[in-house]
Amino acid sequence: MEKKRYNVLFIQVDQWGEKFLNFTGNDKIMTPTINQLARDGVTYSNCYSTCPVCIPARRSLMTGLFPKAHGDRVYSDRMKMPSVTTLAEAFHQAGYHTMAVGKLHVYPQRNRIGFQDVILQEEGRYEFGGPDDYQIWLGENGYIGQEFLHGMGNNTYYTRTWPLGENAHPTTWATGQMVKQIKRRDPEKPAFFYLSYTFPHPPLVPLSEYWNMYSDQDIQEPEYGDWEDESFIFKELMEAARYYSHKEMIRAKKAYYAQCTHIDHQIRLVIGALKEEGILDDTILVFTSDHGEMLFDHGMVGKRTFYENSAHIPLIFSGKPIVDIRGRIDDRIACLEDIMPTLLDVCNIQVPDTVEGRSLFEKERRDFLYGEISEGYRATRMIRMENYKLIYYPYGNKIQIFDILQDKNELHDLSDKDEFKNVKEEMLIRLCSSLYGKDRDEWIKNGKLVGLETPDYKERGDYTLSNQRGLHWPI
Repeated sequence: MEKKRYNVLFIQVDQWGEKFLNFTGNDKIMTPTINQLARDGVTYSNCYSTCPVCIPARRSLMTGLFPKAHGDRVYSDRMKMPSVTTLAEAFHQAGYHTMAVGKLHVYPQRNRIGFQDVILQEEGRYEFGGPDDYQIWLGENGYIGQEFLHGMGNNTYYTRTWPLGENAHPTTWATGQMVKQIKRRDPEKPAFFYLSYTFPHPPLVPLSEYWNMYSDQDIQEPEYGDWEDESFIFKELMEAARYYSHKEMIRAKKAYYAQCTHIDHQIRLVIGALKEEGILDDTILVFTSDHGEMLFDHGMVGKRTFYENSAHIPLIFSGKPIVDIRGRIDDRIACLEDIMPTLLDVCNIQVPDTVEGRSLFEKERRDFLYGEISEGYRATRMIRMENYKLIYYPYGNKIQIFDILQDKNELHDLSDKDEFKNVKEEMLIRLCSSLYGKDRDEWIKNGKLVGLETPDYKERGDYTLSNQRGLHWPI
């Protein structure tokens, strides 16, 4: 592969797990564009979000740092970015015109984190510094304050179709804005385009045309393993999904699929713009997500766990510049932290010394990956090795082990099986060596992992309706 200053189109989606793509084996969902990107590129079949929730995941992506180094494993919405060179800054310093459209999820909200141009769409977060560019556009086009007219929440799984015009749907709007940026790029410089869709993350409000594609289709029933029980941690993790009816679950899955297909079709317009501008042949295409979505499997919704639906994300590098590795499936253990050094490497840009990820175009493979999410009762840690995954919950000292090659849907916990004793011991050694700070001090005693006692489970009220937003007029 020749190294030169290629253009980059980096497409980031929100809360779209690797399981919910047609090319990975899900025959219920329609993703023809992403299928083509995978056929014409290299896919990383074992890519993970090391902290599967929006802000920490995006900090990892944009800095190449793991959560321990960048400082957030929780969801710290008022934490500033660390003082290191970001992905956008590295491209800018190398002479690129850097442009972002969509969701950045940083603080302060208008921090450009190295991008020269940012057209911002932040899911209605007025509390972090006023309206974003999408909200301004709504006001200028007759939709002022109607962003949440549909009444669906950003963390709920009820659904209805989008009530405004198609051009006002967040997915369609972001696509149009990115096409505009492509057309107004600096023609004397290579370009780094970052398109960050806010969907398929709830609210589940697909266009009626896309809802209709799935409304009469049979959809997968939620899957459950042989390990769900009345343990404290499972009561905690299943709390958000507890009161949805079966009908609401199935409708939610259909609406989620519809939002995925809408994004897939919109990507075609962005690639078409690159072609018509005469720069597609010199553009590397990247597709990934910040984390996945449980979508009622194992009785859970959302993210913040290390089960495959939540932590296993798609990663595709495609485009004519990498035609010599077209169609390759790379099964190494990868993560969001690897994307920055990989892109800088292929574009012949110096990788900052602060970066902890590694280029995926090099031969070296990691032996294991450590993941961490949350503190307190829902704290969860992960070790992912070539064949196996260990999930650890300190409250209750609960260990799970799954054979990911043979049991991708994690239906069978092997942690108490005698034949996997050696695997368990090896993974626990790696886990203990990865813990730090209070985790190490409080969870390990006399060299042994002991965890913490669980309190009595007590269901909490949900008086905010899972952070429901209101109408945004008047401001």
